Amino acid sequence: MTAPRMITDLERDTSSDEDSDDSAPIVRDRKIIVANFLPVSSQKDPISGKWSFTLDEDSILVQLKDGFSPDTEVIYVGSLKADVDTAEQEDVAQKLFKEHKCIPTFLPPELHKKFYHGFCKQHLWPLFHYMLPFCLDKGDLFDRSLFQAYVSANKIFADKVMEAINSVDDYVWVHDYHLMLLPTFLRKRLSRVKLGFFLHSPFPSSEIYRTLPVRDEILKALLNADLIGFQTFDYARHFLSCCSRMLGLSYESKRGYIGIEYFGRTVSIKILSVGVHIGRLESVLNFQATLDKVQEIKQQYKGRKLLLGVDDMDIFKGISLKFLGLELLLERNPELREKIVLVQIVNPARSTGKDVKEARDEAITVAERINLTYGSKQYQPIVLIENPVCFYEKVAFYAVAECCIVNAVRDGMNLIPYEYIVCREGTKEIDNCRGIEVNSPHTSTLIVSEFVGCSPSLSGAFRVNPWSVEDVADALYRAIDLTEPEKQLRHEKHYRYVSSHHVAYWARSFAQDLERACNDHYKRRCWGIGFGLSFRVLALSPEFRKLSVDHLVSSYKKTCRRAIFLDYDGTIMPEASISKTPSREIISILNSLCSDPKNIVFIVSGRGRTSLDEWFASCEALGIAAEHGYFIRWNKAAEWETDSVILDSEWKKIAEPVVKLYTETTDGSFIESKESAIVWHYQYADHDFGSCQAKELLSHLESVLANEPVVAKRGQHIVEVKPQGVSKGLVVEKLLRTMVHNGKPPDFVMCIGDDRSDEDMFESLSDTANSKLFPSVPEVFACTVGQKPSKAKYYVNDTTEVIRLLKAIASVSTQNDKDTRSHVSFKLPPEIVE
Repeated sequence: MTAPRMITDLERDTSSDEDSDDSAPIVRDRKIIVANFLPVSSQKDPISGKWSFTLDEDSILVQLKDGFSPDTEVIYVGSLKADVDTAEQEDVAQKLFKEHKCIPTFLPPELHKKFYHGFCKQHLWPLFHYMLPFCLDKGDLFDRSLFQAYVSANKIFADKVMEAINSVDDYVWVHDYHLMLLPTFLRKRLSRVKLGFFLHSPFPSSEIYRTLPVRDEILKALLNADLIGFQTFDYARHFLSCCSRMLGLSYESKRGYIGIEYFGRTVSIKILSVGVHIGRLESVLNFQATLDKVQEIKQQYKGRKLLLGVDDMDIFKGISLKFLGLELLLERNPELREKIVLVQIVNPARSTGKDVKEARDEAITVAERINLTYGSKQYQPIVLIENPVCFYEKVAFYAVAECCIVNAVRDGMNLIPYEYIVCREGTKEIDNCRGIEVNSPHTSTLIVSEFVGCSPSLSGAFRVNPWSVEDVADALYRAIDLTEPEKQLRHEKHYRYVSSHHVAYWARSFAQDLERACNDHYKRRCWGIGFGLSFRVLALSPEFRKLSVDHLVSSYKKTCRRAIFLDYDGTIMPEASISKTPSREIISILNSLCSDPKNIVFIVSGRGRTSLDEWFASCEALGIAAEHGYFIRWNKAAEWETDSVILDSEWKKIAEPVVKLYTETTDGSFIESKESAIVWHYQYADHDFGSCQAKELLSHLESVLANEPVVAKRGQHIVEVKPQGVSKGLVVEKLLRTMVHNGKPPDFVMCIGDDRSDEDMFESLSDTANSKLFPSVPEVFACTVGQKPSKAKYYVNDTTEVIRLLKAIASVSTQNDKDTRSHVSFKLPPEIVE
């Protein structure tokens, strides 16, 4: 673990300095957009050798600026799609920043190949689309060198982002799976960086994701962001499940926002699919070239219903399955032959490899077979367009096609359905070109795979299982057979959603949530801990600090009435220890503390009194509060007291059968019976199923025990039923009040614990110490074990440090006892003095 560090002055907000000049320029809101590729087109003049760059207006990275305020400065960080000679890189970088506010990363060609075509496309892309590496002979085995390239590339991106950041007020928005390690590298350099991440691809289920050898490193890196965005709830749910199962993290929803607690920080989760730029599409619709293309398409397919598919050429787009669905439709419905045609536009593949070639060959083979079987010289059921198609041509096809089909077997951000809906809504010019009267209703029909990110938002579409050819064929028939009023209703429903959830809405919503997620950056003290990709920021209360031996001993020496409360498991006994019997060292330390007449020492534990009585039999003066304080004994000679008047255990006869039922149906769970309580443990059960069963059990117990004087509570992997009014917090308060009542109000109180139940002690101690119970405010040392969010003011790292603290103050008591005995032994009698 690296040395904890406080945030430097450079990371603090200096906008309120007294010496600031009133005439200083107003700092603009700045957003730094980071993606694998910059949203620019590059061209080098072959004669002059000069580079020219133009912004790609169709890029979502450019379009999202509409969601920010007009005075926001937007800076882009990413790679160029063109190779730039090393000698030219400095000039190109200056030109890009001056003209387009772009900062290029210039990855070395070999590194870029391993990073993008290697780790991203060979490992992450297939895995995130649910494809496991089954065949080792295909070279699918995890390659550690490719991951090292991924790490190196992310570090280079981090360097460039740090160049772009002017102050801690800048917001950084990282896009997609290529840069999932970037949050760690940025957080390591700037602990309070305002950082959002949006995943445009799917996120797989935990059963798929857990096969990735570097699964923990990537999860921990993503959790260094303040806000993580996903296209759908399914993808977010899978991510949360991975965090829960693999990292043991918990999450909850508060007022509509989902958050993961991660070392004192709350990492927010955002769920919202990306939209399209309505204005951009409408402007392209009005191009003369688009209008001409619309006329050409209408003439070419006159008298036939035009179906449209637009997909990248890769193995997940389901192009061949789409063709097979059409084949089955034509086979079952001969009357549709010569009347429908599917135009399939194939965008260039984003990666190369054997799989892409196989997918292309398969699609061509299936299309040729169908055309040969059901086509003629004048008619081809499938028109496969593989040559590059300009955007305005695609828009023209959208405007004319009566049905659009997206049949991907797994996809994240797919905007084709949204673009199709907007184009079918059209403009005045395009309606005139298509022969549609002014103010006439528009129509559109969509067939969408269940596994596409935009599917949940398109409730009026025909949703299909792309693996079922019958499903696809049936959806095609129903889409073709729709009445005009039905088409109008479906289109209006879709257009209402698409026109309100456009790209600007998406960007604005994400930016607002990111701002909200960063609100408490300056309310907590931040510590950077961990090596390499395990680095994270520990965010704690400003008053939270490590309890030093010197400070504790100094206060201990000055006081004369002390109360010491110690938890057992995880505090003076390591959780990992197999034998829970206290060591001779612990017994010796406790006896030293108890032998000091100025001390009252208590073990406050959730364990039963029988075990504690047996373990601490040799500690005559030690007080014990067993079962969270239900049983109390001031010393070994005293009788056990019950903290509650409840003597009747009839409630157990009601609760036990219920708990037993859930134990039988939840493999790995077990029951712990105490004198005062029943505890159901599920830490060894399946994480998700155990949590689900715990929730149901809690509800069931609350229902059947509604009229009983007990309470059912859920804890860390447990559900516990115990008497009302029993907790560690209440027992500490009772013990302190007893000391005050006996005329011995403590001037020193120390309380050490490690888990949730001990937080009750810390809270109660704080409230009691600040009340009017004590004549004077005592020295209070509420200390938790481990650096984590706590209601305690102090922390120590582990049980070893707890023992060290106890040994230090025990030695003070031992020394005082020796000094007292020595003074008594050598004091002269009065008669000799005379």
